[in-house]
Amino acid sequence: MAKYKKLPSLSENPTDWYQEVVARAQLAEHAPVKGCMVMLPYGNAIWENIKGNLNSLIEDHGAENVCFPLLIPYSYLSREKEHVEGFSPEIAVVTHAGGEKLPEPLVVRPTSETIIHESMKRWITSYRDLPLKINQWANVMRWEKHPRLFLRTSEFFWQEGHTAHATEEEARAEVAEMTVIYHDFCEDYLAVPTLMGRKSEKEKFAGAVESYSIEGLMPDGRALQMGTIHYLGTNFSKMANVCFVGEDNAEHFVEMTSWGVSTRLIGAIIMVHGDDKGLKIPPRIAPTQVQIVAVSQDEKVIEYCKDLAAKLKKAGLRAKADLRDVRPGVKYNDSELRGIPMCVAIGAKEIAEDTVDLKLRDGVAKSCVLSELTDEVIRAELDEYHERLLSAAKEQLNRMVRKVTSQDALKQAIQDGDMAEMMWCNETECELQIKEATGASSRNMPLDDTAIDEHCKCAWCGKPARKFAYFAKAY
Repeated sequence: MAKYKKLPSLSENPTDWYQEVVARAQLAEHAPVKGCMVMLPYGNAIWENIKGNLNSLIEDHGAENVCFPLLIPYSYLSREKEHVEGFSPEIAVVTHAGGEKLPEPLVVRPTSETIIHESMKRWITSYRDLPLKINQWANVMRWEKHPRLFLRTSEFFWQEGHTAHATEEEARAEVAEMTVIYHDFCEDYLAVPTLMGRKSEKEKFAGAVESYSIEGLMPDGRALQMGTIHYLGTNFSKMANVCFVGEDNAEHFVEMTSWGVSTRLIGAIIMVHGDDKGLKIPPRIAPTQVQIVAVSQDEKVIEYCKDLAAKLKKAGLRAKADLRDVRPGVKYNDSELRGIPMCVAIGAKEIAEDTVDLKLRDGVAKSCVLSELTDEVIRAELDEYHERLLSAAKEQLNRMVRKVTSQDALKQAIQDGDMAEMMWCNETECELQIKEATGASSRNMPLDDTAIDEHCKCAWCGKPARKFAYFAKAY
């Protein structure tokens, strides 16, 4: 059957592999509107599991969920443009509705700072109202010329957090804490290691004082910005006139931050963990953690598989019995393609001998007593599987980050499909030269730069180095 033909090689043709595995695993498909996507049930289930786990962390962090409108008055963004140098979102504008031209055009939200800050202006009057932390799960629109499912689409789904604080110290602490929360979430739930750091002046969010990011590195050598965190200072609060009366009875502008991750995380999972057989979905966000495969249509086998799946589901595992009347090989192929963490094949022999193999998606198999197969046994195996995925991803990241000390070394690293780590002058002119010569951009600058001293030189231009920096081609 054409459905089960061999996938393109991930190492030899990562672009075709990516497109094929997204389609065959039924994660998403292109929508009628260019640049938009339809998340299919399996892809959406992964996103829902990401949302559920991350939302718990965000709530523990003290943020409350809200829901703001999709459409924003154009004047709000025009006002931002007047205040924020470099403001140029790829916006979509609504000019007509109800058969009539609108008195003011409406923007399909590219992000929600402007409209949320309008509400903050009403909600905040005193220092007692601070800190204010809100978050929303929403879709946004930023017109994309070169779309790619999950990685770059015109419409995408994300969460965006927005906070207001009384002092710069509190706002900066918020930024630092959310950076770590995102980094740890990617490791603890997605088994994807990331590099934390501050963005360069050129790469930071327009209007921010400073921007930070967590960067993943894909097997093809391209970096993927997996989350951003912005210290906005008072730039936006002055624009929207968001003030509070402090304990000193004087009026002050609030200090603001914003932070977000998107469905781009699914793209990272696909690429970091995938192989020539298909996906490897980390167990903590997998829609199906355990696939019970009935290897025959024998009534006793079918009933046993149903009962086992029901028992595991009752214990809180996401278990599913594959009872289709097709060859077992077809079921195994489907399970591998979709990256289901554990596959348990049960037939008359396994029931009679009371022994079964737990087969993990990475090829590891463990034998156990079938009648003693509990959720605790399975959870322990899934946790070990997660750690193996994370360990392999960390090894890959470390192998592909290359320290460079010269122009030639930097060019070679990028040409070889690696990420370059270098001492850097942190000047925009130098960054533009690197981009023109290699196609690489600065991804971020590690938070710890204590090894930089007055004797260090920029690997590209030779000027005094101020920071370490990661450079790579990016999605």
